[in-house]
Amino acid sequence: MSIHQAQTKNEKMNHSDNLRLSGHSSKEVESRLREETQGQGSSQDADDTSLAPPDGGIWAWLCVVGSHLAILNNWGVINSFGAFQSHYVQTLNRTPSDIAWIGSLEIFFLFFIGAFTGRLTDAGYFRCVAITGSTLIVLGTMLASICTQYWQFILTQGVCVGLGNGCLFCPTIALVSTYFEKRRSLAIGIAASGSCTGGIVFPALVRQLLPRIGFGWTMRTIGFMQAGTMVIALVMLKSRLPPRRTGPMIDWVAFRELEYVFYAVGSFMCFWGTYFAFFFLATYARDIQGMSYAASLDLLMIINGVGFLGRLFPSHLADKYGAMNMYICWVAVCSLLIYVWAGVSSKAGLYVWTVVCGIALGGIPSLFPSGLASLTMDPSKQGSRIGMVFTVVSFGFLTGPSIEGALISALDGRYIAGQVFAGTSLAVSLVFITTAREIKRRRTGLKVWVKI
Repeated sequence: MSIHQAQTKNEKMNHSDNLRLSGHSSKEVESRLREETQGQGSSQDADDTSLAPPDGGIWAWLCVVGSHLAILNNWGVINSFGAFQSHYVQTLNRTPSDIAWIGSLEIFFLFFIGAFTGRLTDAGYFRCVAITGSTLIVLGTMLASICTQYWQFILTQGVCVGLGNGCLFCPTIALVSTYFEKRRSLAIGIAASGSCTGGIVFPALVRQLLPRIGFGWTMRTIGFMQAGTMVIALVMLKSRLPPRRTGPMIDWVAFRELEYVFYAVGSFMCFWGTYFAFFFLATYARDIQGMSYAASLDLLMIINGVGFLGRLFPSHLADKYGAMNMYICWVAVCSLLIYVWAGVSSKAGLYVWTVVCGIALGGIPSLFPSGLASLTMDPSKQGSRIGMVFTVVSFGFLTGPSIEGALISALDGRYIAGQVFAGTSLAVSLVFITTAREIKRRRTGLKVWVKI
């Protein structure tokens, strides 16, 4: 008998004695104890039921829509950075590697403060964190509209917008995962497809408005759009679980789980190479293929637009066959496609490659958090444990595009070294993520071909 069971038994005996001393008969005592025991059991069952993910319902799907709008305003802008990369290289007279630091900082802070904002979400402060993030994104965009120097863009579009991204992305993904279990990957995929929506809308705005009203009012228009959509998103986003006030900011116990560690390292390597195409496709189209600025933005919109399929299709398969299984498959395909890019020699071939690679790359941002969520059994720790891995992969985002840009500059504008670096990073990540899956499979005693 456990200590808890012994304590429970003693409490029942003391309560029984008190009832008898109060003048109750033996039958009345037994009846009262039975009713109280049943009442406690039903209360426990009710609590367990209320904490279980509903896997649907009005608030669950509103949360998905709200997360889609929130991610539109952070990942959507990041996926559109190729449009700004091209413009800044021309107007600021800086190297591609220098300009890439602006976008790298945006993504770095989006992930780096994930452990902090994720833990605040678990503690019940989602609303405060989300409002702070929305304010920083709009403020940074508006301030960027009056910038003229490189360091000013670093502070506004890089740091300020990046911190706002970090306050929104991890908490919204963690929030969606608390509403779904069986359809979690699909829900996260729909939310993550906001990056595709933004990746179409923002380059289209830049293409249409920049020649007509100039850079300043183009950025202000984007800022006003972000403000309006974020207000709608904040109305739809609502915390479901009771706050987890106690517990450390970082759940160090998670790093004792080898599958968690290998998954984190593998994802770091994955994102070292994933966003090479989003940052440098437009400049590659102009520098190597001789395409116009407008045509290069068309490619950027295509790679983001077809990403809808990449977000939703693998997410549907992940719910059926396992998020980690699909993550492994998609990383393998993306690695191969980045290598193939080095062999593309015509404009027609580049368009075909852009469509295929856009679908493949689109699956990575939605499968990554879905697989990560499957490693956490306690829903109350989803925010902190997802945020911790986000912090790890943030350094991949910070350094990856800049390394690739430096490799391009080192080879006098040739992209082959950057392509090989990105493809190899994805190939190495495949080894780590596959190892994480195998460790989890053996730990749980599952068969080789099983849903994980």
